[in-house]
Amino acid sequence: MKLRMGLQARFLVLMGVAMLVVLALVALLLNRQERMRNEVEGVSRQAMRTMVGQSLRRQGEVAVTQLAAALTNPLYYSDLDAVGALARSALAAPDVRYVIVFDEEGKVVHDGSEDIAHYGRHMDDAMAKQVIAATALHTQFDDRVMDVSMPILIGQERVGGVRIGYDMQAMRRFQDQSVDKLRSRLDTLGQRHVIWIGLLGAGLLVFGALSLWLIQRLLVRPIRRLAESAQEIEAGHFDTTTPADGRNDEVGDLMRAFDRMSRSLARHDREIRRMAYTDALTGLANRLAFREALDERLDQSSGRQLALLFADIDDFKRVNDTLGHDAGDDVLLECAHRIESAVARVGGEDALLARFGGDEFVILVQGKDDPLDEVRTLATKLAETLVVDLGKPVEVQGRQVFLGTSIGITLFPEDAASGTTLMKNGDIAMYQAKVAGKNCFRFYSRAMNQAVERRVHLEQELRGAWDRGELSLVYQPVFRLVDGAMIGAEALLRWRHPELGFVAPSVFIDVAEQSGLIEVLGPQVLHAACSDAVAWQKTRKDPEPLFVAVNVSPRQLRNGDLPNVVSACLRDTGLSADLLHLELTETAVIGDELHASALLSELRGMGVRVWLDDFGTGFSGLSHLRRVPVDGVKIDRSFVADVLRDPDDLALTTAIIAMAHSLGILVVAEGVEKEGQYSILRERGCDFAQGYWLGHPVTVDEFLQLQR
Repeated sequence: MKLRMGLQARFLVLMGVAMLVVLALVALLLNRQERMRNEVEGVSRQAMRTMVGQSLRRQGEVAVTQLAAALTNPLYYSDLDAVGALARSALAAPDVRYVIVFDEEGKVVHDGSEDIAHYGRHMDDAMAKQVIAATALHTQFDDRVMDVSMPILIGQERVGGVRIGYDMQAMRRFQDQSVDKLRSRLDTLGQRHVIWIGLLGAGLLVFGALSLWLIQRLLVRPIRRLAESAQEIEAGHFDTTTPADGRNDEVGDLMRAFDRMSRSLARHDREIRRMAYTDALTGLANRLAFREALDERLDQSSGRQLALLFADIDDFKRVNDTLGHDAGDDVLLECAHRIESAVARVGGEDALLARFGGDEFVILVQGKDDPLDEVRTLATKLAETLVVDLGKPVEVQGRQVFLGTSIGITLFPEDAASGTTLMKNGDIAMYQAKVAGKNCFRFYSRAMNQAVERRVHLEQELRGAWDRGELSLVYQPVFRLVDGAMIGAEALLRWRHPELGFVAPSVFIDVAEQSGLIEVLGPQVLHAACSDAVAWQKTRKDPEPLFVAVNVSPRQLRNGDLPNVVSACLRDTGLSADLLHLELTETAVIGDELHASALLSELRGMGVRVWLDDFGTGFSGLSHLRRVPVDGVKIDRSFVADVLRDPDDLALTTAIIAMAHSLGILVVAEGVEKEGQYSILRERGCDFAQGYWLGHPVTVDEFLQLQR
């Protein structure tokens, strides 16, 4: 657990550290003061010793000089009384230890005593030799005495000399007394310093306590209030107030700013919640709001029945692609208004409506305490109303747009016990309504769930099927009707699963398209087909080369990268661009003519041929065919199948051939399974044909055998 240290505690620690620093400085100062006192004492002692010694020396030299002058005549005339009187007078001076008058040979003449005990003795002390030999004023020192001597001269003749010894112990006593007085003075000054330092420390403690009280009052308490307010805001209580207590300083400004911030956060929180739970375009509840409301209804259902309607606007993408997103928004607003109106009329008071995004709307209706049939009837009536209302044309940008809606209905608790499962079942039922032809509604059944599970299983198995070698290409020959020559082949993808066996192309191609796997499989199929076509040309004896036709899905076309994929494939395999025919469904091209025309023009500029597959099943028209740059069209097998029995199909097929030829476009007929169909198509001028009567799809090795 991490120890938390507040501002007040940190200040206390800081004050403690400061006090320790001050105490350390005081201790250092006192130590330095003691050392300075010792140094001052030593220097003073040395200076005093020097000063006293010099003073005593001057005093002794003066005294010796005067005494030597006074003794000149008495010593010359051997007047011992006069010599004694002068010696005793000098001996009586302070600090004089001895006075010795001696003759020229160094013998004692007088020592200032009454009996002159050493009279006539030769001076033999440690200093006597230098005294006798001295020719002028001479001073000597030892530990006990300072000896000052001077010869006594009459003219140039030395008649003797005089010595005065001064006591050094007296000088040291004076020096010690002076040093003691100095030490006492220094001790007094040191005590005063200690007192001042103590007063300073006490002042610092008082200042620290006062500062701590002020910090507690002026900083810590307001900051704690701010922290408590922040915790309230963190907990979601944005309406928390932070009073500034009338303060006009920076802390007051901070508290007022914090109070304004909390009010602003409360306002923004309300706005964010509104945005988070509301669809920005329609103003309806969004997915999040609906999900929370759904969970609440399920928790409070208490045996009441619920029905969830999952509605999807049919072909809404076509509006965005053709009229633009602004027009799409207008259409969504009109659809939302119609759905809201229908729910208000039919859905009951407890009905919930939400937009899940895009063109998806979800409605929750609640039955009463009646049996389940009551909520089923209510959901059926609401779904029928929605199908009728949304099937009416929508006026946008001066044009009428016809849409519709596919609705999936699921019931609680019959179909599911949780909100997640309920919405998943509604989505599954809506998808089944799409499969059933759109603009209708379907109730969820467990069989639908099994179908979805099978579809998911197929998607999982389809991933990696190419790498596992389960997917392969077969080729159906294409013949020229004029001379019956084989001129190329269409590449068809087949899937043989090790457990499921042969999977119909109509099944797995749709799964690949819906899941996006087609964007991976498409380039792989294209590369394999081009590689096989290169192998055909190497073994073909006929000089006329064979083309290969490859189907391109609408998703690949919408992706926009198709020209780059084709260019890379041709470059890698070495196939000539004019031998590659790309087949696109008519509805995929017409769904976004401008985008498709630009891509197809780029492909044709590379030399690739472009064919419209299943022509006649979409919005066939001369105007569309003229705007889309293609090289040929393939008449759908549904027309070819009945050309021998149905005059209308024959007339339509003949018209398609004539229309295409008038634009310089070639025509291929699919699904030729009878000789009569072949004959009538050749008679009506059709250029090429393929079908089981002409040739079944075969493997690449079998196709190579057909050329020999």
